Amino acid sequence: MSTDTAREQGSAFSPKFDAAGLLSAVVQDASSGEILMVAFMDERALAATQDTGIAHFHSRSRNALWKKGETSGNVLHVERILVDCDQDALVLKVRPAGPACHTGARSCFYRRLDGNSLVPSG
Repeated sequence: MSTDTAREQGSAFSPKFDAAGLLSAVVQDASSGEILMVAFMDERALAATQDTGIAHFHSRSRNALWKKGETSGNVLHVERILVDCDQDALVLKVRPAGPACHTGARSCFYRRLDGNSLVPSG
């Protein structure tokens, strides 16, 4: 079985990190299904998330491990992690302990595109 076939059809978790060592992670409220945020995970963030059950990410701006809610207390309790077919993206089903967005909004997706303008999505 080729590596790609094994990754796509096998049962072994073999994440396919990009050239920068990152995976995309979509964060979704486990109860409502609402998309809360999108972030990136490296090997350390993925391992910390699996070990603690609290979402950790890779901060590209600081080039460092980032525990979501470390200073605000708005942590994301991970209930399960879904892996896409070629293992280069994840969906984290979470129970948020407060707003997910650094602006204080429940979700980072609080606006929608209307022509060339951003308007509240609610």
